[in-house]
Amino acid sequence: MVSTHHAPPATSAVHLRRLSRSYGEKTALSVDDLTIAPGEFVCLIGRSGSGKSTLLRALAGLDNDVTGSGHIEVPERRSVLFQDSRLLPWASVVDNVTLGLKGEASRVAARDSLADVGLAGRESDYPSRLSGGEQQRVALARSLVREPQLLLADEPFGALDALTRLRMHALLRRLVAEHRPTVVLVTHDVDEALSLGERVLVLEDGRVVLDRRPTPRTAQDRLDERQRLLAALGVDERNADQRLDVPA
Repeated sequence: MVSTHHAPPATSAVHLRRLSRSYGEKTALSVDDLTIAPGEFVCLIGRSGSGKSTLLRALAGLDNDVTGSGHIEVPERRSVLFQDSRLLPWASVVDNVTLGLKGEASRVAARDSLADVGLAGRESDYPSRLSGGEQQRVALARSLVREPQLLLADEPFGALDALTRLRMHALLRRLVAEHRPTVVLVTHDVDEALSLGERVLVLEDGRVVLDRRPTPRTAQDRLDERQRLLAALGVDERNADQRLDVPA
């Protein structure tokens, strides 16, 4: 039995206790106790199949099709940002941002949100006229227009080229600083986790095996932290790509 509660504003943004998720006989997630503070930016890293997306879906309430138990405490207002933008091709940019919202006030907020992501004046365009990075900015505007207390992002920049990804990192940092949601972001990229996260959780076989709050002050500090995270993933940096798509 899974119990889900909305956290009061004065308490932790996220609190998990004895949380488990299973697919048939396979246990995909097993978290004894995890607390994420309001406004904290947490990155989840791990190999494919380590439980990152399973944890994210549990926080989003999108996993009713799996067997599970435990206690989940999350804010009431949550938004999810996926790897692909999931825009409706037949709807304009502003209609995609306001999807599910009603009233003129929501369209005003959508235009403001599009301006925040650098797409002012593109409200009437359709997704086919946007680049991949622009489409992902629309998806980010759609998430933020709802003023989420918890933003859940599942590899949102994984399909972008390196330069666009760096630009999206800078944009996300700025918008998070302005809106102050709690953020949980899944990534395969250790460098992305170190660049964005105030806290990095390493998952293996559905369990949190390392919980770090990296504060690198020098290039050597950053290198040491990177090597520590890679070691927790069982990766020899001398023979490994920095992305961890291939299961162990």
